[in-house]
Amino acid sequence: MNPQPAPARFSVLGQLALYALYTVAGLVAIVWLLGLAAGSTGSAVTGGAIDTGNNAITIALRTEPPQLDYGRATDSISLTVLFHTVEGLLTYDDNMALIPGVAERHEIRGDGATFWLRGDARWSNGEPVTAHDFVFAWRRVQDPATASAYAFIMYPVKNAEAINRGELPPEALGVRALGDRVLEVEFERPTPYFDKLVAFVTFYPVNEAFFQSTDGRFGASADMLLYNGPYVMNEWIHSASMRWDRNPDYWGGHKGFIDTIHVGYITQDVNARLNLFKDGQIADTQLVPQMLGEAMERRWQIDRSMDGTVFFLQLNFRDGRLTANKNFRKALLYAQDPVEFVYKALKEPSYMPAVSLFPFWIRGAEGYFRQEHPPTPHEYNVAKAREHLELARRELGLETFPPIHLLADDSPLGSISSEYYQAVYTRNLGLELRIDKQIFKQRLAKMDAGEFDIVVSGWGPDYDDALTFGDLFSSWNLNNRGRYASPEMDALVRIAQSELDPVKRMAAFGEIQDLVHEDVVIVPMYERGWSFVVDPRLKGFKRRAVGPEVDYTYARIDGRAAD
Repeated sequence: MNPQPAPARFSVLGQLALYALYTVAGLVAIVWLLGLAAGSTGSAVTGGAIDTGNNAITIALRTEPPQLDYGRATDSISLTVLFHTVEGLLTYDDNMALIPGVAERHEIRGDGATFWLRGDARWSNGEPVTAHDFVFAWRRVQDPATASAYAFIMYPVKNAEAINRGELPPEALGVRALGDRVLEVEFERPTPYFDKLVAFVTFYPVNEAFFQSTDGRFGASADMLLYNGPYVMNEWIHSASMRWDRNPDYWGGHKGFIDTIHVGYITQDVNARLNLFKDGQIADTQLVPQMLGEAMERRWQIDRSMDGTVFFLQLNFRDGRLTANKNFRKALLYAQDPVEFVYKALKEPSYMPAVSLFPFWIRGAEGYFRQEHPPTPHEYNVAKAREHLELARRELGLETFPPIHLLADDSPLGSISSEYYQAVYTRNLGLELRIDKQIFKQRLAKMDAGEFDIVVSGWGPDYDDALTFGDLFSSWNLNNRGRYASPEMDALVRIAQSELDPVKRMAAFGEIQDLVHEDVVIVPMYERGWSFVVDPRLKGFKRRAVGPEVDYTYARIDGRAAD
């Protein structure tokens, strides 16, 4: 039997064991100190963050949600908002196991699946959630006019890919409503992991009549969405605040225990969020390395988690880009050291240097994937990098290399990352990198348009299966923003999509891992973790490796934990 998913939160001993595998002895000492702080007593300053009288909390988001039309959404902030307010066929319990959502039961076969919908699932306008809502939503995702970057995730459904390519009409999609409460799905190929897919936001239902009434503004404001999850968004002041209220029509009593969640602040500034936490204005906040000393002095409970995300430099393979040249990409790979980047530049003890597209927690056939298929160790070799750079110069017929366009977020971490690689590639390769810092939403737009040579990027899991990373660089995946295209990659992804033998399936992922390294599809940076603090009166708050970045759906207020 495969092991259970790696928990989102590790014990101190687990942290030590994990970091002993990936870090130098000095870092282990840092983690040990952090573990001591995590085991200390005491609490954060509290106040407006927790309103026990009204059973309400106040939180902060890092950015404005760029896209709440969940047929188009791709980013973690939008997905977090949607996770709290909309529900699909299946959802997650408090321990990240799949449980019934709108579907009270389901059956997955080799040729398809059937979902039986519960009779008490309702939209926030009082109408029932029906099988027709899923048919409409799924057809819309595959309609080329929608331009959904996540259309690929639905390709296991019969005809989905052909529809998305414009070869068939949306009505040809292999999904149909057998009345209001039975949804029948036909597969393109065997998909034993389909239950994991349908918990993702791209598979959420949409009420067709309401969608048409929004006149193209679906998801643009609080009143341009219908809700069927544990919370309803009743207010959204763009770039400033939101209010999520407990949905009185939500079918289940198993989550949604807090009556009101105020998103009182939207800011990228980690110092501003820390000050809000210290002043008792928000219920939880992230800690960056320079904050850990003060947190330990205050004897706060410091929690840590790995969020499942792998960060990397994504390279542009479009014609005319220097990064389309393999020797140039190899020069970029050998000229940098992710260990140095994590521990000397980021100085972030909750991060690990990335060694693969697949993070450490991904499960394999029997154990963990990277134990069964070890990645090629990274080689930091400046002399070798310069040799490849010279080969690239000759192949490209250049006297000197033109400036390289490096796209990044304007966040503090985006600034540190882009400036580090700018300095490294200037020092080791003599290249000029021009940094293009953009707000999060604009960075995504420029990635989609291919306006970069290199972009500081990352990918988090959409569901608990290796394919959530393994198909990222298939030619049909629109999240493959560098437009890497390889028949070998596509063939391996097809095997990984449909192979029923778990050993053979994981072998295909192993070959994908090797191909990503050999072709230098990415330059791995780090696996992201979080150090964070939570008001001691807020119980059940989670940061997750799969699902939303932060999860308040199982959280409760415990007034007895006050100072």
